[in-house]
Amino acid sequence: MPDAGAAAVTELTLTVFRLNGVLLHWGDQRVSPLGLTSARWQMLGALALAGRPLTAPQVGAAMGVTRQGAQKQLNLLLEQGLLEARANPAHRRSPLYLLTPHGLALYRKADRLWAAKAAELAARIPAAKARAATRALESMLHELQPVNELSEVAS
Repeated sequence: MPDAGAAAVTELTLTVFRLNGVLLHWGDQRVSPLGLTSARWQMLGALALAGRPLTAPQVGAAMGVTRQGAQKQLNLLLEQGLLEARANPAHRRSPLYLLTPHGLALYRKADRLWAAKAAELAARIPAAKARAATRALESMLHELQPVNELSEVAS
């Protein structure tokens, strides 16, 4: 019989997997009229929240996706004119990405859609419960994230 703590962590993990799928589906439906997918919205969000240009590995690390996954979406956003790539003085082959004014405006529209949903959810989920869930998930993230990935986020 599994340990009660291990069973609880497994249950939490399975719930995160299911929630991730639901969030991606919800996001795809909501941002589709804006010409976005959840994946592209996520990349715009990483850059908007950082408030500074980031490399593809930094965007990936900020959003919990691989560098290759981030790069694919960043390239599509560049084609859409939502991002600009600039030379990176620290790394010749890893450009810095930043939002164009159109990209920022589109991100803000998507963010307003999320803010309305977040307000609806907040009416049903007490803030203390949400913060406790966040702390538990951050603990899992800290325990599972390899040390070298943590150092990439800082660069």
